[in-house]
Order: sequence, then structure tokens, then C-alpha cells
Amino acid sequence: MQPPSATVPISLINGFLAAAGVQPKLIQFYLERAGITPELRSELGARVTEEQFSTLYRTLAIELDDEMPGIFSRPFRSGTLKFLCLSLLDAPNLETALHRFGQFFHIVLDDFRLASRRSDLISEIELCPNPAYGHIGPLGQELMLKLVHGVTSWLIGQKIPLLQVDFACPRPPHALDHRYFFSGPVRFDCNATLMRFGAAYLDMPIRQNKRNLGKFLARSPGEWIFESFSEQLVSHRVRQYLAGKLPDLPAIEQAARGLNCSVRTLCRRLAAEETSFQLLKDELRRDIAIQRLINTQDAIAIIAGDIGFDDPSAFHRAFRHWTGSTPGTYRRPFQNR
Repeated sequence: MQPPSATVPISLINGFLAAAGVQPKLIQFYLERAGITPELRSELGARVTEEQFSTLYRTLAIELDDEMPGIFSRPFRSGTLKFLCLSLLDAPNLETALHRFGQFFHIVLDDFRLASRRSDLISEIELCPNPAYGHIGPLGQELMLKLVHGVTSWLIGQKIPLLQVDFACPRPPHALDHRYFFSGPVRFDCNATLMRFGAAYLDMPIRQNKRNLGKFLARSPGEWIFESFSEQLVSHRVRQYLAGKLPDLPAIEQAARGLNCSVRTLCRRLAAEETSFQLLKDELRRDIAIQRLINTQDAIAIIAGDIGFDDPSAFHRAFRHWTGSTPGTYRRPFQNR
């Protein structure tokens, strides 16, 4: 069973609105077009669905004619991603495609260059800022690494597992959500922004063509921003296991047996990914509840029961603890459509 997709913290929504320079009087307009209740912007624990985030991103990109809306010094004009991908499709392997990727961005943007390096076992892609343009903000760093990872994974037809992701910026408010954005361990306050993966992937052939490109672009930016759940992260495996047990969520002892490990080992591995069994249970129930509240007309009591709450009032308390808002706050965008 594929676990439900993760939700997106409101801090990312506010970050994109700020980067895009949206005037205060227009913020409500853009949020409502994406089905996001404007009041959620002021709630630190608020969340939106991946589709709401992608809709807002696409709306801003179209309105600004900038596929990286307001992030860099020069707009990433509409069609740039398409022409980038077209320039990579006839490369003999991923290493050549990555070299072209770097050349392409050297032409269209002045803010940075992409440096590719490989050793016998490890490949490294570094985002090197242009000193004349100053520091690249956290959103710019995250987006560029996600774009490189997303496009290269698409080119070879499989998700490239990341060995390490480093950011030359302080830890952001949504740092814990990075396990749903990147498939490998993430570090902050590093000397450079880069990602590492196995060098063998560089020798893999390009498996995509023009016919498949349209589907990839139609699913952007979600196709390259959000990470599908994988077996690489223990937290992903736990979330998938828990999703298959709803509404009767198991205790950690049962989950450990189901995942063929001891409770101690499971706790240690989850701690290494900066999470815990209880936190994953809460995140799963929170994300399912938010998606059901936004996308269906199911009664709140039914939603509560489906995620393991026999008492609706207990669900209301838990939901306010998770998000800072009541379930009804998330129900409004659907009802107003």
C-alpha cells in the first residue's frame, strides 16, 4: 500500500510568497486560487497539501513569467525548464547530461554555477554562488538541488538515492520535513551546498524522450520537488507500515516485529533521522486528516474514526495540537468552491 503523501508546512508557502514579492492585497487572492485558507498563514503549525502547494507555485510562475518565482536575480522565463530538458535528452549518459545541465544554467542565470565532480565511488554536485550576486537564500538552494535531483532521476527512469545533502545556510523552520523532500540525510550550516550519490549512476543511459517530456512538465513542480516514499529511509518504511494498519495503529513493539528489527534498533534508526515512532504516527494521521478535510465532504467524525480516534473531541484536541487550528478551518476552502 502506498502511504498518503506528506503535507507541506505553511512556512514554505510564506517563503514563496515573500520571494515572489506578492503585494499584501493580492496574497489572499493567490491563496484562495490554490484552495488555501488565508488565516492559516499566521499559524506556525499549519499545513497544506502537495497539490495546494503545486497549484500556488504554478500560479505564481505564470503570473510572474518565472518558473523559479522570484527566487533568483533574473526570471527563469516560461519554457526554460522545457528547453533545459530538451538539451539533455540526446546525451549518451547521465554524466554528459549533468555537464550540459551546468552549461545551461551558466547561460540563463548569473547567481551561481553548478560544479560536478566524481571519484571512483561518489559523485558530487555543488551549487557555487557567484560572489558578485551574494548569498543564495535557503529556498534557492533547496530548489536548485531538488531540480537537479528531480531532472536527473527522471532522465534515467529511476529515483537516485542520495548519500548526503549539505546546505550552506542555517537550519530552516521546516527542516524536519526534508525527509519528504530528499531521500538522504540532510545537514545545515555547512561550508557548501551540495548533494552526493553513487558515481555508478553517472554511467547510466538516458531513458526518456520528447514524448515523455510533456508528462513530466505537466506534473511540475511536484514531480521534482516532492520525494516519493522509498525503502531507503526507515521513517518512510514505518510510515508505509502504519498506513497499512489504519485505523488500528499498532504499538511500537508490533511495528518493530513487522519491520524485522528490535524496538531498540527501530528507535535508534528513527532518532538518526530526527524523528520518533510517535511523531510518525501523528504526522500520518495529521496528513490524512488534512487531505480528507480539504478534498472530501466526509464528516469530521468519520475522518476521525478512520485514523483511529473513537472520540471526535479527542481528534479535535489532537488536530489543534498538530496544526494550531481546528479541523473546520481546513474545511472552508472546499466548501467555498
